[in-house]
Amino acid sequence: MSIFRRAAVAGAIVAAWALPPAGATAQTTYNMASMADFTGPYADVMKDIIGSRRPIVDWWNAEVGQKLGIKLAFKDYDHRYDAAQVASLWPGIKAELSPVLVLGLGGPDVAALQGRLPGDKIPMIMSTAGYGFAWKPDPWIFNPRPTYSHEAVAFYNWFREKRGGSGPLKVAIISSEASPAYIDQQKGIEKYAKDNPDKLEVVESVFTEVQPTDLTTQVSRVLRKGAEVISIQTNTAAVVAAKRAMQALGKSVPILMSSHNGMFDSGRAMGDIKQMEGDFEVYAMAVPTDDKTPARTFFDMLASKHNMKAQWSVTTIQGMGQVLVALRAVEATAKRVGADKVTGEAIRETMLGTPIASDQIFGTFSDLKFTKEAPFPVAGVTAGIGTIKDGKYTAAARNAPVPVLNKW
Repeated sequence: MSIFRRAAVAGAIVAAWALPPAGATAQTTYNMASMADFTGPYADVMKDIIGSRRPIVDWWNAEVGQKLGIKLAFKDYDHRYDAAQVASLWPGIKAELSPVLVLGLGGPDVAALQGRLPGDKIPMIMSTAGYGFAWKPDPWIFNPRPTYSHEAVAFYNWFREKRGGSGPLKVAIISSEASPAYIDQQKGIEKYAKDNPDKLEVVESVFTEVQPTDLTTQVSRVLRKGAEVISIQTNTAAVVAAKRAMQALGKSVPILMSSHNGMFDSGRAMGDIKQMEGDFEVYAMAVPTDDKTPARTFFDMLASKHNMKAQWSVTTIQGMGQVLVALRAVEATAKRVGADKVTGEAIRETMLGTPIASDQIFGTFSDLKFTKEAPFPVAGVTAGIGTIKDGKYTAAARNAPVPVLNKW
């Protein structure tokens, strides 16, 4: 929702490049830093996340920015989903771009930058769900979605009601200690189970390699403990390993995934999305079915007019929603302070004081209202649940209530 001032590298060249043609309205160019993972655990989903960013920025520059006198630019930085790499890259990114906004990718960005951004006065907009370790007041990092644990529990409650009965839902978690975000997901779910033993029981939290190849022993153990759902919010490799383990064991319980390792991406890794029959994904976003939703209509327009090459998928919606939130924040900031006075600090003030309606972001997220209380909306959020039924991707639920969770 924020934007970055173009760095004054080769000042004379940049100044000459930025000069408008005769008769055109002068524009101020701002830069955004775009965090990416082209060589790490999320390399397989980057095509859709990153591929959805540029067409939307092109659309906004042409349809909105030009009228405001603003042009947005961004550059991708590969940090391999590693917090140490993010910390190492950050000084160079600031020097090169003088960004007014960061498009974050995941937990490593939050872990490495949450202590630095307030001093740098640069906000970061995420596409992912939030994290318990970043659940602090006066945020400079903004998540349009609640935490992964919030989203997972929204599914558990929905699934338990669908299952029927009075006992708690028994869940096994497969995670890894390789990322702070992975550990956080497990902690939040376990905290909810502790606070609500009548609703949820975690039979075991399994920690394995960041990209495991064989989980047969672990899956066999949690199934013997009565797990009704296996929760994997890490990456596609873990989903594939768990699916292969159940196939080898001749067993089948639903796997719950998130947006970045869901049906399309894990199905592609499995070789056929039909192999995900009966599994689920959950996220506080639109569900990418073939229905003509506002998000799908906007996507189709980008494909026909702005060279959108990403497939219609959850990760594409994740990238679309992130950029739309950023652009609407820049837009509202320019109208509030002036097109030539947009700064990271001004963008943050806008985000904390100006709600973003769902229709402004084409239904990719629900209505968003950020406060100083948390880096994500704390109330009024719902989740979408996708599944494969009879070989076809469908929405199992579109507005599953996201419950209140205590901090962990």
